[in-house]
Amino acid sequence: MHVDLAFGRTGLPIELPEGPVYRVLEARGATPLADPAAALNDALDHPIGCAPLAEMARGCASAAISVCDITRPAPNRQTLPHILKRLEGGGIPSSGIRILIATGLHRAATEAEILEIVGPEIAAKYAVLNHDARAFAEHRHLGSTKSGIPVYIDERFVSADLHITLGFIEPHLMLGFSGGRKLIAPGLAAQETIKVIHSPKYMRHARSVEGSIQNNPLHYELVEIASMARHDFMLDVALARDRQIAGVFAGEPVAAHRAGVEFVSNTLLELLDEPVDAVITTAAGYPLDLTFYQTVKGITAAQHILKPGGKILVFGACTEGPGAPEFQEMLRSFGSYSAFLDTIRDREVIVDQWQMEKLALVGERFEVMFYTPGLPAEFRGCFGTNMFGSPEEAVADLVRRCGPGARIAVIPEGPYVLAKVREAELVG
Repeated sequence: MHVDLAFGRTGLPIELPEGPVYRVLEARGATPLADPAAALNDALDHPIGCAPLAEMARGCASAAISVCDITRPAPNRQTLPHILKRLEGGGIPSSGIRILIATGLHRAATEAEILEIVGPEIAAKYAVLNHDARAFAEHRHLGSTKSGIPVYIDERFVSADLHITLGFIEPHLMLGFSGGRKLIAPGLAAQETIKVIHSPKYMRHARSVEGSIQNNPLHYELVEIASMARHDFMLDVALARDRQIAGVFAGEPVAAHRAGVEFVSNTLLELLDEPVDAVITTAAGYPLDLTFYQTVKGITAAQHILKPGGKILVFGACTEGPGAPEFQEMLRSFGSYSAFLDTIRDREVIVDQWQMEKLALVGERFEVMFYTPGLPAEFRGCFGTNMFGSPEEAVADLVRRCGPGARIAVIPEGPYVLAKVREAELVG
């Protein structure tokens, strides 16, 4: 059986050996909009739960727009011009508009990536600035959430008269769905805030998973933080399989995001009658599989359809290697999943431990296998015989371990598929 996996920029064709019973779960996605520009115009002029954006801009001298970094395939070059047109039409000069790249604790975008993120014309006309979570002095303290999380948000965003986020909605491994509030925290938050919202209290909560915002404590915390930062307006889109715009959601951030989540949930959800023995999955290709850190998202998304003790084989190009220095150090010292979880349970949170924690929570319950050729050898030893040198070797070994007649799900686009077992509780 032939399958084309999303892998790096070009994809990866693989041949699946006979024996198992395969089920390919495609990222169904919605139909691309016939006229996305018209949909964007309509959404901005007739938003959900608030006044049109141009009307909100009247009387304002400045605006800040938070946009996704290079690790997200957000169509900023399509969506940003529509926002900028309305801000300037409402009286805000181009010199009063800041576009902030919501890196969270990711590395800063390079000059070439800024051109890719916003386009050369916008980069030449407007201030496009990287967020730096480690530069504590560049953030404003807004107080604490009701549960005590200290809130520090980029001063350049907070000090603007109008506060806007621009992103897209997809399943997210701990927040349920991306978009909206996530473009403020962790996107524009200081590490002093980011560490707390990624602590074991939230990472190990049963509702802090893909597809869940109802009763997801992390979602509620980020909505509260965004409100403290005066999140005035959001524009999020949903993407089709070819990453064209399939839906547009704009307006009051909580209501507009909820509408987008409902659309994406209904579009992406794939139901199985019973759990499978194994999953072959990916990190959805470029840009999501640039690093091993990001590749974890393909693993966590696959766990919801597995039998106890089942197997996950993930494919990720990892052309930029492991990820940030802190994550690299954790990989070097990693001994076992259970040991890592015990080590971090009660210690002060350190940068990027949450991604390893999510991996370890899956690794304790299931057998995780990897084809991640861009990950240097010095970081592979910790995963022992579950790290493979070729796609053929990885697939053959998975099939051998599963045995004859095994039921194997194949998810070519990894975390872009929201898959559940039919009798399991569905959340949204």
